[in-house]
Amino acid sequence: MRILKKILVVLVTLIIIITIGGYIYYNSLKPSYSGSISLVDISKETAVYFDDYGIPHIYAENELDAITALGYVHAQDRLWQMELMRRIAPGRLSEIFGEKMLKNDQFFVSLGIEEASEKSIKNLDTNSEVYKLAMAYLSGVNQFIDNGPTPIEFTLIGVEKEHYQLNDVYNIMGYMSFSFAMAQKTDPFLSVLKEKLGDSYLKELDIDINPNTVLIKNANPETESYSEMVSTINEIMKNNPIPPFIGSNSWVVSPKKTSTGKVLFANDPHISFSQPAVWYEAHISTPNYELYGYHLAGVPFPLLGHNRNYAYGLTMFENDDIDFYKEENHPTDQNKYKTPNGYANFQKVQKTIKVKDAEDVLVEVRSTNHGPIMNDVVDAISQTSLIAMSWVFTQFEGKMLSALYNISRAKEMSDVKKGAAMIHAPGLNVMYGDAKGNVAWWATGKLYKHKPHVNSKFILNGASGEDEPTEYLSFNQNPMAENPSWNYVYSANNQPDTIANILYPGYYLPEDRGRRIVELLEPKNDWDKESIAEMINDVTSSVSPSIIKEFTSTLANSTFNEKEQKALEILQLWDGSNTLDAIAPTIYNKLIYLYLKNTYEDELGEELFKQFLDTHLSKRAIANQLKKDTSIWWNNVHTSDKIEDKKAILSSVLIETVTSLEKQLGSDMTTWNWGKVHTLEHEHPLGTVDALKSYFNVGPFPINGAREVINNRGYEYDNTGLYKVTDGPSTRRVIDFSDVENSISILPTGQSGNPFSNFYKDQAEMFNNGEFRKMKMNKEEIISVSTKLIIQPKDE
Repeated sequence: MRILKKILVVLVTLIIIITIGGYIYYNSLKPSYSGSISLVDISKETAVYFDDYGIPHIYAENELDAITALGYVHAQDRLWQMELMRRIAPGRLSEIFGEKMLKNDQFFVSLGIEEASEKSIKNLDTNSEVYKLAMAYLSGVNQFIDNGPTPIEFTLIGVEKEHYQLNDVYNIMGYMSFSFAMAQKTDPFLSVLKEKLGDSYLKELDIDINPNTVLIKNANPETESYSEMVSTINEIMKNNPIPPFIGSNSWVVSPKKTSTGKVLFANDPHISFSQPAVWYEAHISTPNYELYGYHLAGVPFPLLGHNRNYAYGLTMFENDDIDFYKEENHPTDQNKYKTPNGYANFQKVQKTIKVKDAEDVLVEVRSTNHGPIMNDVVDAISQTSLIAMSWVFTQFEGKMLSALYNISRAKEMSDVKKGAAMIHAPGLNVMYGDAKGNVAWWATGKLYKHKPHVNSKFILNGASGEDEPTEYLSFNQNPMAENPSWNYVYSANNQPDTIANILYPGYYLPEDRGRRIVELLEPKNDWDKESIAEMINDVTSSVSPSIIKEFTSTLANSTFNEKEQKALEILQLWDGSNTLDAIAPTIYNKLIYLYLKNTYEDELGEELFKQFLDTHLSKRAIANQLKKDTSIWWNNVHTSDKIEDKKAILSSVLIETVTSLEKQLGSDMTTWNWGKVHTLEHEHPLGTVDALKSYFNVGPFPINGAREVINNRGYEYDNTGLYKVTDGPSTRRVIDFSDVENSISILPTGQSGNPFSNFYKDQAEMFNNGEFRKMKMNKEEIISVSTKLIIQPKDE
């Protein structure tokens, strides 16, 4: 008995020790939001107040101290996110995730981002404020790496922490730039379509085919390899553990249309959802500088920001800044390719990819005068048809860091414009408003022209010299508007007006969001912060009801059963609002998917149809195709005994929609609520492991909104009838220059990327409900709700 008691005492003691040890370890991993620390490169005591949402308000005597502190607190909340961000461009994901990320690494090492970063850093003035502040930020990050606790993700995966370098910052911005692009999904796809189906089908997709255009003729194996290239690149971008940028909304209302006579600014960049969320908010105040900014992991200057004088934000321009060229090999020397001036040697670079639990992989990247050969890193492309990628980002010196510095330190509207002019890639819409009453937007990017015969949405001829850009436009020829007579500016990734006598080519989204924004802004002249906040959460489509009207008018006088007729009636009475309890969005989205599938898949085939759905073309086709009473696409090529027309296809779509939804959701149509099938989960890279999902992922939640409404939600169309939201507003910001200190914002989950922080997911429910919190700038108010971390100077 005594032995048993002793054993029990020992066991209880061990449990207590383990519990205490676990508790101590758990608390040791939390970020430090109070207390005192000492840092090198801090010259005077700096105070960081973490408010009731974990947002740091940094009060320092100078900018260098403030940015050093920013680097430290950014790292303690987001070091794991920083680690992933910096590994993408140099191809270092396989090093921690193993062979499943090898395709991603092989692809990204070929793009030339690392080489572009090296050139930019080489040309950066080490005496400039840009350089000094960037290095101060890195100093703060690296001091947390040296002295702070190791984030749990590093321990679970077995990753050694490494100091950050300036090239990591540039590589992160390079990845961001590539993630904006759509050409890699669209150009090869259209080239396949051209070869497989011919001009008539392309014209019906509203793709302009110049009759003088000489398009490269491809043998069928080459066409198939282009299709495989699209699939591979789509897979690579979806597999990335860091979200790509997708689209955005922004509008800025001038004093003449507001109730206060002051500018109102709204912005909600659309980015793929993930955990942690993309933006890290930080408010910096020094005697000579103040800004409330939104930072990417690992980037010292904010991409979005405001102070008492001005506000700026971003949307995606969606311009075409990537061209693909088919190169021609030398007939006998595989080390050479054809140019207009004879044969030239491929430039070759050897790169080594380290792979966890496997041998290193050696990659040889060949490049032509256009750019890297995709065949070397995308296995699916035939080696007999060499495809080079020409990307504006790698063609010119990158000045993005300097641009962000200038924009975030502006004194006048002209300073922001000068900063915007420094960005040659990616294409962005820089949105602007200020306390003086100015509103503006400028499209960034180095835009260019081709000869009239060239359609840059197809794979071009790399050997002839006839398909090269003929002119690069100056920045003042880019789309822009400054204090327009209509008293507002907006962007929703739709096609800008004519510039340099052309509609600039791009991969623009349909008019849906833009039309709704204008529809709401135009008639109202008493906008205030509350009405703008309501508008940024708007879930109503202006286009969907017109699509339904066209759909139902086509089906007039058709005979349907009771359930099918009921579904039509629900759609006809629908105002286009995508709320959780609504039935119509569930019917509508299934209807649209089946309409696209029954119209296009028979000609395209299953794989090409999936690729089509991944492009903006499919979104633009929804309304455009429906307007056409006669079209080559309506006929089902698999039915040889008849030729289908528009009415036949749409009738079968309605019948199939109702049958499918009954099978999925039951026969009671009143239970087909949108919230049952439309959900959002913020996924952490470790959340793919079932045992860890509940600890790292946030959600899933039923969510309102839909594709191409202002409160935009991105999701894939497929046979499941489930719409798992993958992207949407990465923040919602409303800045009111009549009351700047009470401007409002929200993040999708929380400020911290540390799962042990109280601020990991504290904003998720608010975000889902369309609620906001203040972006605090009043020091007394900040102190009243904050914990305080004091940072003292430390001798090296």
